[in-house]
Amino acid sequence: MKCHFKTFNGGSVSPTDIKLTIYDKDKTQIEQIPLDDTNKENIGVYFYDYSPASELNEFIFEFAGMYNNKPILVRDSVQVKFN
Repeated sequence: MKCHFKTFNGGSVSPTDIKLTIYDKDKTQIEQIPLDDTNKENIGVYFYDYSPASELNEFIFEFAGMYNNKPILVRDSVQVKFN
């Protein structure tokens, strides 16, 4: 999974205290993973290679941190399908 943190004006920013949180489809938190510079691809661009548990056929992920003493986050959902 990858996210790109940006300001409202579209500028890339690198927040502090970044965490990846995984929720099930009912919005119950499954796990929280702290991220550091090893997960940073570029200014504001972070990634994590996540392998969901086999029973998760849908989950929500949230990259969150702090920028200018305010929370900043990127959230999306994933449906796991096998064709």
